Amino acid sequence: MTPEAQPINVGLIGFGFAGRTFHAPVIRAVKGLRLAAILQRKGTEAASAYPDVRVARSVEELLASDSIQLVVIATPNVSHFDLARQCLLAGRHVVIDKPFATTYAEAAELVSQAEKCGRLLSVYQSRRFDGDFKTVRNLFASDALGRVVLFESHYDRYRLQLRPGAWREQAGPGSGVFFDLGPHLIDQALTLVGTPEAISADIRVERDGAVVDDAFDLTLRYPRLRVLLRGTMLASKPSPHFLIHGTKGSYVKYGLDPQENALKRGELPEGPDWGKEPEEAWGTLSQVEGDKVTERAVPTEPGDYREYYANVRDAILGKAALAVTPQGALSVMRVLELARQSSDEKRVIPYA
Repeated sequence: MTPEAQPINVGLIGFGFAGRTFHAPVIRAVKGLRLAAILQRKGTEAASAYPDVRVARSVEELLASDSIQLVVIATPNVSHFDLARQCLLAGRHVVIDKPFATTYAEAAELVSQAEKCGRLLSVYQSRRFDGDFKTVRNLFASDALGRVVLFESHYDRYRLQLRPGAWREQAGPGSGVFFDLGPHLIDQALTLVGTPEAISADIRVERDGAVVDDAFDLTLRYPRLRVLLRGTMLASKPSPHFLIHGTKGSYVKYGLDPQENALKRGELPEGPDWGKEPEEAWGTLSQVEGDKVTERAVPTEPGDYREYYANVRDAILGKAALAVTPQGALSVMRVLELARQSSDEKRVIPYA
């Protein structure tokens, strides 16, 4: 076997919901990556789920093996900075589950450290590989909508009851729905249309008894375009996930990519039907032709979170440019912080 054919050994830090649902099975499904170690400080869930994988009880134990080349951090947000810095200083490539860190300053320091160490650093923006977002990117590229004037994206859920003990619902750095869902929506928007001129946001608490934000409205302002990004935990009837208006037509899409629910059910990302949406879930494209408006369903591209890790693999091997770059991840952090400032000060903030 040639050196290039040797798999890249991956160490996963964290085996909570994110680690066991969104990372471990996807890493295992990507050719050329080998899930070699999992850090779970307590419990036997990792050993039971992956009996062929070494289980470590500390970061030092995980990093003790020189064979670990890539470390994936899937832990509570407040721990991202310290863990990523420790792994970079140990000479490892690093992937961090979104958000990058709890502050822009922390994220910028990690980018600087990765550059000094000559190591890859990326953030797990898996939602770039949702089928509906891939479809939206194709619509933009094909000019099917003309000049887009409104891009609206929602994450609507209905969860009236709080989750006792859940760190995301406890006061502290990096908690709340905005830091949970906002990075996905912001990354998609910046990927599509670039850096805004200004930002305005309303980040708030809607549920009784909640102590951190559980709803937000974020507007990214461009010269002749508005991007509206919204999330709530009190939508018993969700709005469209995507609503886009342009000079040539509109696109409306309900429902979310099926991969998340499939992973939650324990399904593995494999086979020809992975990430495919049923026809009844496809979005609708309305186009103006003369004095008539025609409507048709647009087949949703198959989504595939494996594409994120395949790109990381190829970037490590020098075969591809990194898709989710540190600078792109920093831009998301900048928007998160400016949005918080806008909400607190109740004003529009220039992007700078």
